[in-house]
Amino acid sequence: MKLSRRSLLATTTAAVAVSAAPAAAASGPGRGGGRGLRTGFERLAADGYGLLDGRRVGVVTNPTGVTRDARHIVDVMHADDRVDLAAVFGPEHGFRGTAQAGGSEGRYDDPATGLPVYDTYLKSGQALADVFTASGVDTVVFDIQDVGARFYTYIWTLFDCMEAAALAGRRFVVLDRPNPVTGRAALGPVLHEEFATFVGRQPISQAHGMTVAELALLFNGEFLTAPVPLETVPMSGWRRSDFYDASGLPWVPPSPNMPTPETALVYAGTCLFEGTNLSEGRGTTRPFELLGAEGIDGRWAEEANALGLAGVRFREAYFAPVFSKFQGRTVGGVQVHVHDREAFDPVRTGIGLLITAKRSWSGFAWRPDHWIDKLTGSARVRTMIDAGADTDEVVAGWQEELAGFQRTRREYLLYR
Repeated sequence: MKLSRRSLLATTTAAVAVSAAPAAAASGPGRGGGRGLRTGFERLAADGYGLLDGRRVGVVTNPTGVTRDARHIVDVMHADDRVDLAAVFGPEHGFRGTAQAGGSEGRYDDPATGLPVYDTYLKSGQALADVFTASGVDTVVFDIQDVGARFYTYIWTLFDCMEAAALAGRRFVVLDRPNPVTGRAALGPVLHEEFATFVGRQPISQAHGMTVAELALLFNGEFLTAPVPLETVPMSGWRRSDFYDASGLPWVPPSPNMPTPETALVYAGTCLFEGTNLSEGRGTTRPFELLGAEGIDGRWAEEANALGLAGVRFREAYFAPVFSKFQGRTVGGVQVHVHDREAFDPVRTGIGLLITAKRSWSGFAWRPDHWIDKLTGSARVRTMIDAGADTDEVVAGWQEELAGFQRTRREYLLYR
């Protein structure tokens, strides 16, 4: 079912004082230090949790659901008599974040609060709706820090939970947080529906340039068969051009291999190396910034630098991952150094690095399961690179579909 933005907003934010208008661009003193920004949770709490009054609440969150003073929102709400907090729902890596990629924490009672924690990972549709029903909640709240890439699974946890909440007849509330790599632009190829997986459920671009509240509105208006009763609590004081360090918020790694905002800056491009036989830097202190394999030497860095990609340089690097690919073995490759983040394009950079890796190292190979197709959203990137296309040619191949997504995306943006 597809709704216009006007009718969508009327059905999802009407009569909700805290979220009745898009957040204004920051202005005045203090913006650079983040004092002008308030997250969706901060605005909800400042409003006395009026949006949750009389509701039995469950929260979909992970370690990133923190306040400015680094307290977890579950702990804050559990201690507040104004909120009837009844359950927590953990995504991939778990509510407390102890599981590695492809794992979760399962069902348990949280030692800190005694609240039941339910596992959402790899659950969707009626199976996830049954989890919401079993929890006894009537309102599901989502508050997780995203990193701006289509294949980062938390946005599909959002999508799956919205779909399941609709099936279970539950309200859904999204508390917004910054896109750490800005919301200036959508970049990269758009997913083709036949390649849909948990690293990309719906046709959005590889770097979507949206916040989770904007994505929720997009999902409800464009992709959900039956829209959920949705309410969003936007931020105030956030501008689309803001990087994470403008927020003044603490950075909590959203997953074990996303240690810093700088990791998020490159991730939408260098995560593509998960689809190859090269290490994407897992098992090092610089995941997704260090890339390499046994047998690679300094020629790769030279070829990558010769591309003249905007805002980035590549250093010849050697490292020994402590887990994942090449565990305990020394490999050669590159370290990605972004020197101008305003000019840097992570997706173009990722494509350029794939092309130069294939040209400079005879051992280059795609993963046999063609995982690269799931990451890029179609077989086109892989087949064009195999056919000898250069960076400009590969990037040109997705421009028409990207323009279509940009037009759709524009209808759901909340911030200037």
